[in-house]
Amino acid sequence: MKKIISLFLTFLKIGAFTFGGGYAMIALIKNEFVYKKQWITDEDFITMVAIAESTPGPVAINSATYIGYKLAGLSGSAVSTLAVCIPSFLIIYMISLFFDAFLSITYVQHAFKGIQACVIYLIFSAGIQMFKDMKKNFFNMAILICVTGCMICFSLFSIHFSSIFYILICGAIGISMYFIKSQKRK
Repeated sequence: MKKIISLFLTFLKIGAFTFGGGYAMIALIKNEFVYKKQWITDEDFITMVAIAESTPGPVAINSATYIGYKLAGLSGSAVSTLAVCIPSFLIIYMISLFFDAFLSITYVQHAFKGIQACVIYLIFSAGIQMFKDMKKNFFNMAILICVTGCMICFSLFSIHFSSIFYILICGAIGISMYFIKSQKRK
């Protein structure tokens, strides 16, 4: 029961103080559960991010559900998912009541500009941390270089290519490599 309460409070804090969506939460989730509480390992975290990315839905909610389930079963996943959603729901609900008036406040406009810079840092920080934890073998580095190169080229030439396709293509390549290696072993 203590772990469930701790999960609830931790994800409530993460949900309340993270701006920029799920990717911005990844760095905070890792800090809380890998470094501070040491409830999951770096390897578990990388697995969680891969699963959260590959399944439908927001990455923050999928991450909370995964960690909650891993640490406290079904009740842990329900509590973690709820806790990460409550702050966003309440904030959006309150803003929606006064949306036009809220956006016209000069302080709010400047606050959002500052928050944007912080969100970029949080997403970049999560990416750097995941790169540090990633196994640096030929296959992983080749995929990383190819995807990064494609993203840069497509951005420079204003070609729209959904990140979903990057995930699906890389997943298919990973599965193909697994089957190729298993055939070689036989």
